[in-house]
Amino acid sequence: MPATSPTTPAASPPAPADVTASDAALRRFLHGLPGVDAVGLEARAAQLGTRSIKTTAKAYAIDLAISMIDLTTLEGADTPGKVRALCAKGVRPDPTDRSVPKVAAICVYPDMVATAKEALAAAGGRDVKVASVATAFPSGRAALDVKLADTRDAVLAGADEIDMVIDRGAFLSGRYLQVFEEIRAVKEACARTGGEDAHLKVIFENGELSTYDNIRRASWLAMLAGADVIKTSTGKVAVNATPANTLVMLEAVRDFRAATGTQVGVKPAGGIRTTKDAIRYLVMVNEVLGDDWLHPDWFRFGASSLLNDLLMQRQKLTTGRYSGPDYVTVD
Repeated sequence: MPATSPTTPAASPPAPADVTASDAALRRFLHGLPGVDAVGLEARAAQLGTRSIKTTAKAYAIDLAISMIDLTTLEGADTPGKVRALCAKGVRPDPTDRSVPKVAAICVYPDMVATAKEALAAAGGRDVKVASVATAFPSGRAALDVKLADTRDAVLAGADEIDMVIDRGAFLSGRYLQVFEEIRAVKEACARTGGEDAHLKVIFENGELSTYDNIRRASWLAMLAGADVIKTSTGKVAVNATPANTLVMLEAVRDFRAATGTQVGVKPAGGIRTTKDAIRYLVMVNEVLGDDWLHPDWFRFGASSLLNDLLMQRQKLTTGRYSGPDYVTVD
């Protein structure tokens, strides 16, 4: 099928039950999506990255970006103390300025969910979500029953959101129905008795999918399977979120809502460290999707160091001078 321009909507899909009736049907649908014009896509992403915004708009964008952060620690050396400190920072990013918004979520491993919930409640941040990576993060290499147990443990501990990773080996081998069914099973494991179900973010690891066409196919596959949010990457590989690979996903959620009426969120993660980076992504969201997605319910940044730069740039706008790295805590 000939490639389309990066802004050409995909055709409306047939009924989901028909698309997912067999591996062959799902493959026909995914490979029938319009191809991505890589040159056009990268040019469009670069062009959007040159947009500049003035002082008032920049101040608004900085606060919006802070409110969209999933403040993250995903290290083998994580301790309860580190998680508590991160939660305190997420609730009060700048202890000297109460006008700074809270972050959207704290993202931790499943065994730290209960600690994060307690710490947020103690700090006055019950409205800050707790997100937990699951399903054998970051590799995704585990049996399905292990992945589901991982998910259920995190939900039982109080996780508001689950960040799962797809089996890239299965996807790249063309076993699309296996990936679809795994996402569906994890979505079911996000159910909570007597409370709101955990939202499901599906991570593709774009750097391993290699092509923009694969990223578009993974986006549609995850959305058809019930993803609440699609996420670029784990932050654990060489290539994570880029403006171009995120643009593919933004266009996919736009086209999916046009075709089905269902809105899905997007989360770029990994490598987004500066205020300039964050504003570039917000401009893309505004240009491609509009105001409907400019809210923490629909767009997130997966980041650990981004918050510090946003705080320093925010103080620069307020005081006219840079405070330097000592102004912020080292996470």
